[in-house]
Amino acid sequence: MHRMMMADSSAKQATLTPGLVRRVWRFASAYRPRVFAFLGIVVFTAFLGLAPALVIKAIFDEAVPNADKGQVTVLAGIMVGVAFIGAALSMVERWLSSTIGEGLIYDLRAALFDHVQRQPISFFTRTQTGALVSRLNNDVIGAQRAVTGTLGTVVSNVVTLVTTLGAMFILEWRLTLLALVLLPVFLLPAKRVGGRLAGITRNGFDLNASMNATMTERFGVSGALLVKLFGRHDLETKSFSDRASQVRDIGIRSAMYSRTFMVALTLVGSVGTAVIYLIGGRLVISGGISTGTLVALGIFVTQIYSPLTSLTNARVDLMTAFVSFDRVFEVLDAPNPITDAPDAIDLSAPTGRISFDHVTFTYPSGAEGSVASLESAAQLAAPDTGAGPVLHDLTFTIEPGELVALVGPSGAGKTTISQLIPRLYDVTMGSVRVDGHDVRSVTQSSLRAAIGVVSQDPHLFHESVAENLRYAKAGASLEELEAAARAARIHDVIAALPDGYATVVGERGYRLSGGEKQRLAIARMLLKDPAIVILDEATSSLDSENEAHVQEALAHALEGRTSIVIAHRLSTIVDADRILVLDQGRLVEQGRHHELIDAGGLYAELYRTLVRSQV
Repeated sequence: MHRMMMADSSAKQATLTPGLVRRVWRFASAYRPRVFAFLGIVVFTAFLGLAPALVIKAIFDEAVPNADKGQVTVLAGIMVGVAFIGAALSMVERWLSSTIGEGLIYDLRAALFDHVQRQPISFFTRTQTGALVSRLNNDVIGAQRAVTGTLGTVVSNVVTLVTTLGAMFILEWRLTLLALVLLPVFLLPAKRVGGRLAGITRNGFDLNASMNATMTERFGVSGALLVKLFGRHDLETKSFSDRASQVRDIGIRSAMYSRTFMVALTLVGSVGTAVIYLIGGRLVISGGISTGTLVALGIFVTQIYSPLTSLTNARVDLMTAFVSFDRVFEVLDAPNPITDAPDAIDLSAPTGRISFDHVTFTYPSGAEGSVASLESAAQLAAPDTGAGPVLHDLTFTIEPGELVALVGPSGAGKTTISQLIPRLYDVTMGSVRVDGHDVRSVTQSSLRAAIGVVSQDPHLFHESVAENLRYAKAGASLEELEAAARAARIHDVIAALPDGYATVVGERGYRLSGGEKQRLAIARMLLKDPAIVILDEATSSLDSENEAHVQEALAHALEGRTSIVIAHRLSTIVDADRILVLDQGRLVEQGRHHELIDAGGLYAELYRTLVRSQV
């Protein structure tokens, strides 16, 4: 009954996605034997539910009139046996239900997590994290309930209704019809209450989601810091309290509607039972039926209202339940444009030669790289016209072991170049090659194993220093961790932490300073030992002393590796083997530092600006 009330009334007009049921059945193929066993037990339990009433009928009609104490004992024993069998079947049914349900939850979550984390970066730049997490939690659980909850309930209700009505018609068809006549008296107001409760429930879900989103944003380190710096504690508390009060009010209304529904069900059941005993009692007195038949009918009549009411909304229940599967499959069906080609090869023993061959690149639109239902309302409302090419017919080659600096104004395409090499995006035209292989023709795992990246704002997980370092090399020994940390001039800082390498760095590494995070990220990169290194403003947060230490470490660590440096620090630019100067996505100059200064072009202008800013 409660499920009927909670069902979304909009599902009445809904239709299942073509092939959805077959797809769900295929997805649950590993659990089919247990599903059949589960349904079999549900059916058998429904038949078993007839036994107590029939046994009571036999007691009243046979054992008591004949004063047969032995028969009473046997019949009572049968009732006890039926109760024990029912209890045992209930345990088996629960075991099957839980193994099927939890197994489906695991399979769906594992499939979703694997699919989502393989999506291109463009997917994550548009997707709301909270909505995505909801798919992994709420919708996955809803999908599991569709199989083990709704399906079992519908089958149980059908079998219970058919068997109970069959038994009632056999016992006394007139009283059975009388019991059915009373059903609309209950169904009509129940549907009205259920419709209102469905709307209240949807509003409650939306408000709870809003509250959860607020807490997720405000309780993160960045959000908490922003609230404190702007002194918005009181306003944040008021905003949260307003949402919480609405949830409270909706909870009260929902409780009252639910209680109204249950009271109505109890009243109709009581009235139905009273009518059965009123008319049936007269039939017993007149000799039309036996006392046992009347008692059995009184028991049966209370068993038909619940399944009858539930089955009138069976389609709504099923539609509502399968919506969760639809939402899960919507994410699983999200196309991933960055996939390995069927004939992709591993990039073995890479030397680090990089070639851009007439590369033109435009960032994908939202329709190409996301799921609309996972985006914010503001994103969906904004016109998706695209921003045009970011890189234009770009051609250059970086030789193995060469240190190349990318220089140019903001928005020139420097970071975009660094993202095309590990194939975070695919080029729109042209090709990017590593060791002569188009990056689209090699496996992503082998390509990215050959590339180490240290970004301007490196991400650290909420784990220990050691685990963050071992993300680059699983199973690395403590000696290897220390060697990498010493090379990045961060070992002494780690050793001074309360638990050394076992110290948890906090969310996004907030227990470390900006410079310490970057040096730890450099240590992680060194532990990976890649053939190609990309440093995207990797030393921007270091003071002069720390930068000198890290540059010294990098000079040794990068020897023999292809290195691409995006930086505004003069030391890196001056010492580069070659400097590529970009402007509005085009390569406008290239050469060594002194050559570009003598040329007096864009680089010379940028260099003079940098010199003035650092004086």
